[in-house]
Amino acid sequence: MRVPLSWLREYVDLPETETGRDVQAKLISAGLEVETVEQLGDGLKGPLVVGQVLTIEELTEFKKPIRFCTVDVGGANGTGEPQEIVCGARNFAVGDKVVVVLPGAVLPGGFAISARKTYGRTSHGMICSSDELGMGDDGTKGIIVLPPETEVGKDAIELLELVDEVLDIAVTANRGDCLSIRGVARETAIAYGLPLRDPALLDVPAPNAYGYPVKVSEPMGCDRFTARTVSGLQPEARSPIWLKRRLQKVGMRPISLAVDVTNYVMTELGQPLHAYDRGLVRGPIGVRRAEEGERIVTLDGVERKLHAEDLVITDERGPIGLAGVMGGADTEIADHDATEGSTTDVVIEAAHFDAVSIARTARRHKLSSEASRRFERGVDPQAASAAAQRTVDLLVLLAGGTADAGVTEIMAPSAPHTIAMPADHPDRVAGVEYGRETVVRRLQEVGCDVYGQDELIVTVPSWRPDLLEQNDLAEEVIRLEGYENLPSTLPKPPSQRGLTHRQRLHRRVGRALAGAGYVEAPNYPFVSEQVFDQLGLDAADPARRVVKLVNPLNDEEPALRTSLLPGLLGALRRNDGRGAHDLALFETGLVFLPRADQGGAATHLPVDRRPTDEEIAALDAALPEQPRHVAVVLAGAREQAGWWGKGRPGDWADAVEAARTVAREAGAELVVRKGQYGPWHPGRCAELVVAADGAERVVGHAGELHPRVLKALGLPERTCAMELNLDALEQVGDGTPQAPSISAFPVATQDVALVVDRAVVQADVEAALREGAGELLESIRLFDVYENADQLGADRKSLAYALRFRAGDRTLTVDEASAARDAAVALAAERTGAVLRS
Repeated sequence: MRVPLSWLREYVDLPETETGRDVQAKLISAGLEVETVEQLGDGLKGPLVVGQVLTIEELTEFKKPIRFCTVDVGGANGTGEPQEIVCGARNFAVGDKVVVVLPGAVLPGGFAISARKTYGRTSHGMICSSDELGMGDDGTKGIIVLPPETEVGKDAIELLELVDEVLDIAVTANRGDCLSIRGVARETAIAYGLPLRDPALLDVPAPNAYGYPVKVSEPMGCDRFTARTVSGLQPEARSPIWLKRRLQKVGMRPISLAVDVTNYVMTELGQPLHAYDRGLVRGPIGVRRAEEGERIVTLDGVERKLHAEDLVITDERGPIGLAGVMGGADTEIADHDATEGSTTDVVIEAAHFDAVSIARTARRHKLSSEASRRFERGVDPQAASAAAQRTVDLLVLLAGGTADAGVTEIMAPSAPHTIAMPADHPDRVAGVEYGRETVVRRLQEVGCDVYGQDELIVTVPSWRPDLLEQNDLAEEVIRLEGYENLPSTLPKPPSQRGLTHRQRLHRRVGRALAGAGYVEAPNYPFVSEQVFDQLGLDAADPARRVVKLVNPLNDEEPALRTSLLPGLLGALRRNDGRGAHDLALFETGLVFLPRADQGGAATHLPVDRRPTDEEIAALDAALPEQPRHVAVVLAGAREQAGWWGKGRPGDWADAVEAARTVAREAGAELVVRKGQYGPWHPGRCAELVVAADGAERVVGHAGELHPRVLKALGLPERTCAMELNLDALEQVGDGTPQAPSISAFPVATQDVALVVDRAVVQADVEAALREGAGELLESIRLFDVYENADQLGADRKSLAYALRFRAGDRTLTVDEASAARDAAVALAAERTGAVLRS
């Protein structure tokens, strides 16, 4: 929400010395997020005046059209003589009033103006466009043409209100009242302790039976509808300069007088309005739900197929507008650039619509408008009559119209929202003693009616639908008293409390992967179900069962992730597309798996006491299972080439090693064997297994991704990945990794090369060697794989291992080391058919 300081001063008597920065600090202290203060006209220096074009000479000898003009600027140039100016624009004519900047002036951006020779003539100044003055979009391209009645020689800086400060406020979803000058002015008045001149306090005529006929068939979607009619609008009437400039400052483009007035009042009071051409409306106006399959062409020229939940405005022909979102083209106010066919009679709609219904319609049609942004955040239903009256007054004043006596107002019965709250509740929430008087005063400042002594009965104002319970009221008191005034208190945790084992493992894993050269890349936990097809998961894969969000941030990603890979691979793709081709990324985070016995909806836990074990158990039962996973992805070079060597690309072995790194941190023994699953290449996929309760459990996979997956996701060639269930590793691990024991006795190394069938899995051979070698074996490492049909035979391979033996209490003899090696080879031969290579 953009708020010009000059407009704000109309409703709050701020001290003259207060700048936009000062107001920003006050509003931030009160809890509003004022992102920037834009200095309009910064560096602008006159003379900048109104001139009248006297003559135009067309210079045709140049490649583009150039005009040599003489302009009357009155006495602004010190001589009273016409000013000679060269200009390339063509949207003005002799007699038009324009904005002229004279030599010696400086335009925004430090552009100094001086007399200079151009196109064979001397130009003494410049005729200005809105862009050159930093005014924003005025709906036209070219020179600013002022109304004929504008006085020649008048200061254009003052006329066009070029110098101002504009506060840009990021309005949160619960503060719809601050999407208006009225709402921000109320917050400013409270922050400064000044009175507010409420622009909504207008004399509004009582409803009668002579107004334009309206029928509301959906009172749950529209609980208030006000209709007013203005007749006899002058076709030649244009929006005055002050109205256009205020719309430009808040980021809107002036269109026509009737439309500009509705946008102005919406910005001022926060109540969206719509003006219909009365001559184009057929019969009574209605409000109802759309019928499935109905269509409407909205003001943006797009034909839209309506949904049965859409709330629509109708006449005898059918829908003429998407309620609270955008009007229809059939009843559009005609453009006043030409008087023929211009709108002279208008029907003004000021209604209050259900916030949820409008939000869903806007998202369904991907049509966010200024009106829908306000309705979905909450609009003051009591402001509709005042907004309609304000619009009528402006149309009568500016367009010479006549307000019809008829006033239509339809209201559904409703009562103000009241909240019972102990007077000391804000004290207990904040840990500060405010006292009853302060609590009552602050609540009254935001518009609440407060009664009672120790137990307060608070009636919430109509413009604050976000105040629903005691804690909302407490927050109002705390923010207005100043968050910065809350004392700083350190928590006092009981002794022997700290990070849980799960948290410590999470941190160790992150540090270990970062130390191995991976960069952490956290991602949002939202995915689309289409990604499972791209990953090549089977139709019956459990990972396809997802938990869907009722109100997702992105309609294209409505589900919670069951794997970390979609987000990580997306991050890898984006970085690769931006030129970073050598990538190694990791993420640790939760995945969300629906449970068959999952309970019902979650309940709100109390904040005034610790929840009971039963309440926590009921809450947990309503949640999906949320194990913590760890995943890595690699692409490009794993080791860079340079003067030190050739370097090498990352491959499946690096992904497997990342899994081993994680397992070491968990103190778990990880078995790596050949596997086949989903996105991985069937010939380059490792299945990661741990032993739990005497049974094996698959905890993840690692390796190179399938070429079809790389193509579907737009990933680099030979991309590799690994994903592990970190919670499963924690369950089988032995806790914090122990430091290795250091022996004072020498190691005995024995190398063995075993010939086995090609189909034999290396992990099985290693497991047999490890078991056969016994307690003297310190480590085993596969250092060579060799295949040669001439030497080894068809479908045979040689696996070479380095076995390290050591005893903790003595130096091993050659016979002891050899015996252990022979025992290891014997068991490998028994289990896998291995033969010592000669």
